[in-house]
Amino acid sequence: MGWGNPTTLLLGALVLLLVSAGIQDARVREIANWKNAAIALLAPLWWWANGLQMWPDIVVQLGVAFTVFGLFCVAFHFGWMGGGDVKMIGALALWFPFVALSSLLIVMSLIGGALTILMMIEQKLQKKSGGIEIPYGVAIAIAALFAIREPIFNQFT
Repeated sequence: MGWGNPTTLLLGALVLLLVSAGIQDARVREIANWKNAAIALLAPLWWWANGLQMWPDIVVQLGVAFTVFGLFCVAFHFGWMGGGDVKMIGALALWFPFVALSSLLIVMSLIGGALTILMMIEQKLQKKSGGIEIPYGVAIAIAALFAIREPIFNQFT
């Protein structure tokens, strides 16, 4: 698997976008729309590079992604997640098969929970009041980076 391989280039682009989005969310509690759009728009190239067929592969991938996006829109509605986080999860759902996506979401939840606890402790120690704005994009990015290296998703290693 050389650097000229389309799957390697696409994964490299995804990794860079994830790291960039995680850093941005940690710094300013925002994920740029162009980063989420790039993740989503690169997914069809990923499908092509991996030989996915329109039926059932791509149709299932789109159905799962829209379902995930819709469920996380509910979380946004209740103020549990930011809009950039929801868009990032929806965009990533276009890349991962269902089993790998399920693992990603579980790891994301665990990392997000740990991040929330750490931020609550920090708030108590610094005696700050008010709500905590969790940079959930950090948890999403880390979980996706872990999922990328899983054999289920990364069959060519």
